Amino acid sequence: MAGLKNSRWWTLANGLTSLRLVVAWPLYHSIDTGTWWVACALFWFAVATDLIDGPVARARDESSALGGLLDHSCDAILVTSGLLALSNSGEVPVVLPYLVGAAFLQYVLDSKALAGQPLRASALGRWNGVFYFFPIGIIVTRESLGLELSGVDLVLFIGWALVASTLISMSDRAYALFKTQLKARH
Repeated sequence: MAGLKNSRWWTLANGLTSLRLVVAWPLYHSIDTGTWWVACALFWFAVATDLIDGPVARARDESSALGGLLDHSCDAILVTSGLLALSNSGEVPVVLPYLVGAAFLQYVLDSKALAGQPLRASALGRWNGVFYFFPIGIIVTRESLGLELSGVDLVLFIGWALVASTLISMSDRAYALFKTQLKARH
């Protein structure tokens, strides 16, 4: 057991990151059942952990490829869960949460992150990762505060824009990998 305490897994930064994994299912459930104040609290709690885990890791010298993979994995699971719940009610395109999952899987495999390599994101992929949070944040905040915003059309527009940008990003990543493999053969 003493060996586990000293492991690079057991860090404060990774603990903060893992909290997003813990709230993913309750976030999905609270959105799906319309328990908006819970959904809003969970979402903004998750955003706060996402904003502070990186600075904590750097300040405590806990940064690692493993931490980066955990961070992005927890983000992907959280936003996929939230977007899936929103897709159930037509707030975002049904295909979006599935594309988020597929894009993340492609990102991990293409970066060779499972072999310990650091994740390599494209500029578009980075921006997609940020904007995947937006539809969830807009809806849960609007609904929990009882705001009468005409945000449904805006959120649906953002959702379709994310579908398009995710497909472009995935295609670009696949093409770059194809070119690299083709070049390696010759």
